[in-house]
Amino acid sequence: MTTLDIVIEDPRWEKVQLPNWADRATALALKAAKAPEGYEIVIMACDDPRIAALNAEFRDKPKPTNVLSWPAHDLAPLMPGEIPAPPPAPDGFDDALGDIAISYDTCVREAREQGKALADHATHLLLHATLHLLGYDHETEEDAQLMEKLESEALASIGIADPY
Repeated sequence: MTTLDIVIEDPRWEKVQLPNWADRATALALKAAKAPEGYEIVIMACDDPRIAALNAEFRDKPKPTNVLSWPAHDLAPLMPGEIPAPPPAPDGFDDALGDIAISYDTCVREAREQGKALADHATHLLLHATLHLLGYDHETEEDAQLMEKLESEALASIGIADPY
């Protein structure tokens, strides 16, 4: 089973079922990508000011975003539309898959704007971020289609409507 280390920086996250959503989302992503269980993922549950600072520092975009991810391994495919290489299998020594930050403010705002349940939207964002940890991206149209297809199918398997 994948180990999640959830760091709550914004106490509003404590009032929702983030650990359950994160467990479900990461398991869905690993299954969709045909990756083994057993990795370690750190999830920081923060607010807009914190994620804006991270977005500025790591992406040179000084504004809030819904979710960020930092893969432990460079798994990005060389060709557009290519399936990423699998991460090194967990071996009990270095099992890190990467880190994720998710903003409460943006997540709640987007869920309201899109008429979605917070649980469904947060699950989608965490699934999306975990796929980034596994080497998936949306830099090209081909890559975006591949990633969105995986997300839509994974979410449908648990009764969450297609987010796209």
